[in-house]
Amino acid sequence: TMAMVEDNKEVFVRQARERATKVLDAVQAMAAQAGVQCDTVTVSSDTPYQANVQTATERGCDLILMASHGRRGIKGFLLGSETNKVLTHSTIPVLVHR
Repeated sequence: TMAMVEDNKEVFVRQARERATKVLDAVQAMAAQAGVQCDTVTVSSDTPYQANVQTATERGCDLILMASHGRRGIKGFLLGSETNKVLTHSTIPVLVHR
């Protein structure tokens, strides 16, 4: 039913935010330990690449860092669709880490 779909979506969103908070808290702690200024922000969007580019632009970022899939061989040359979209649409330099 539609109520179950909404409940599942709410659970998914809550769990995704919890995971994002844990990861970002760990990154912020590592940056602080290294003496590097670090601000974190969590944004939800149906179009992640647009949210990445827009948030980086609004916050005056000078670099966007994204992970590739980390695959080896021929598949290693292919990037994820969201990473590819950010590369295509961003005027801010993008560093892709594998």
